[in-house]
Amino acid sequence: MKLRQLIVNGLRPYRRELVLVLILQALQTTATLTLPGLNARLIDEGVLVGDNAEIWRVGAIMIAFSLVQVVFAIAAVWFGARVAMGFGRDIRRDLFHQVTDYSAREVGRFGAPSLITRITNDVQQVQQLVVLAATMMIAAPITMVVGVIMAMREDLGLSIVLVIAVPATVVVLGILIVQMVPAFQAMQVRIDKVNSVLREQITGMRVVRAFVREPEERVRFAEANAALTDVSLRAGRIMAAMFPTIGFMVNVSSIGVLWLGAGRIESGDLQVGSLVAYLSYLLQILIAVVMATFMVSMIPRASVAGERISEVLERPSTVTVPDDPVTDMPERGTVEFDQVDFRYAGADQPVLCDVSFRVGPGETLAVIGSTGAGKTTLVNLVARLFDATGGAVRVNGVDLKRLDPSLLWGHVGYVPQRAFLFSGTVASNLRFGRPDATDAELWEALEIAQAAGFVQSMPNGLDSPINQGGTNVSGGQRQRLSIARALVANPDIFVFDDSFSALDLATEARLRTALAPRTREAAVIVVAQRVSTIVGADQILVLEDGRVVGLGRHDELLEHCPTYAEILASQTGEEAAA
Repeated sequence: MKLRQLIVNGLRPYRRELVLVLILQALQTTATLTLPGLNARLIDEGVLVGDNAEIWRVGAIMIAFSLVQVVFAIAAVWFGARVAMGFGRDIRRDLFHQVTDYSAREVGRFGAPSLITRITNDVQQVQQLVVLAATMMIAAPITMVVGVIMAMREDLGLSIVLVIAVPATVVVLGILIVQMVPAFQAMQVRIDKVNSVLREQITGMRVVRAFVREPEERVRFAEANAALTDVSLRAGRIMAAMFPTIGFMVNVSSIGVLWLGAGRIESGDLQVGSLVAYLSYLLQILIAVVMATFMVSMIPRASVAGERISEVLERPSTVTVPDDPVTDMPERGTVEFDQVDFRYAGADQPVLCDVSFRVGPGETLAVIGSTGAGKTTLVNLVARLFDATGGAVRVNGVDLKRLDPSLLWGHVGYVPQRAFLFSGTVASNLRFGRPDATDAELWEALEIAQAAGFVQSMPNGLDSPINQGGTNVSGGQRQRLSIARALVANPDIFVFDDSFSALDLATEARLRTALAPRTREAAVIVVAQRVSTIVGADQILVLEDGRVVGLGRHDELLEHCPTYAEILASQTGEEAAA
């Protein structure tokens, strides 16, 4: 069972604390179960016979046991909660590290909304089960076993009530729990669906408004929300029925004890104090049954969550660290594709097929092609966000599969097609790849990226705040800050995935001019849509349906590559192309 394995492995570092919790729970339960017997003694030997000395003596003993019970109960809950919180922290940490090690393939397989739900809501469900187990479940079986023994010591004749009440309570609550299981299992799937729809609508808010799709999106979210609400209400109704049912069983059992006990008291077979003690034991036993049953009711939902967590933890990334990674690179600033193929999982056709080229230090390779030609996939292979399914990708003379990914990423400055900034400041974003960079180096990178002007105009300069995703700056400013971030890292290889598309032509021209001296010793790969961006590149790679249909300089491709000529003609007109 995935849940059991997850809990056992997660609680292994807390074995000492768990033993301490077990001891504390046993002591506080023993103290609690001693009180009804003392109360019976106080009534029979003190109150009924008018012995004040016995009342004071037994009362003092009861106070002492009560203090012991309270202190040990508080300590048990405190240590149990620490264990559960530590368990949850460790699982979230392991999930976070696993997800951050994933390649884009695994992230796409699970989906971002599902991964977020697994790290937050699913971990919370399992953690809640551990909390209840540490604070309630340990005490419940002790109370049931010891309570039954002590109740039978008070009066064996009343035990017929226990024989009937305990199994009846278990059966009734068991029926309710069986009805709750499907609802709990469905809730996690419905939560994923709500998160997915909500994330799509927030991320694509501009598109929704541009196409006036608000009414349809409201309906789509309402359907997902209603589905979650329905299954939550179904589970809530069943849970709401549990407590009245418990109260009914306790009251009926108490009536049975009083009815039988009254006759035994009248016949002299039972003392009043023993009857009161028996009622207390009965109540504690039934509450222990309820706690145990409630714990069992939490297991189905936690089991679903545990399976989803284990699915992530047990699925390795396709981008793995080799057993004996290469740490010394024979070259600097080189990228080579050798008959590279790439196919997404489950796809019928490859995205890239037999792609070969080499970029040396100080050279610029431009990649151009129609939408869906495989340009972004190609640069993702350079950054090893995916692994090639055929052929070899070499960086600085070493096959990427033989390199430690962290070493590779320290040599590649990647500027994605969609610029993303993290919450913090301008300086913290620029230092993302190189935390020890000085302010002077940050300003130099900003000058090259044509971003120094607007950063200087900000109230606090480098210390100006940046919202999550860079929502408080424009698209062009985000793009320039992303380029400056790559420059600060000072890598051997620069990868610009259509990174100049948000810039106007004049800013782009100034940026490329300023960029040239900085990348003199580095390999540069530029994905672009505009021919004006790549016309001066040392090599231009033309992709069509994932295949290389042209590789050379601008003039050469105009003569020998019809696809490139068509792209140029579509942007500048036939006459300019000629």
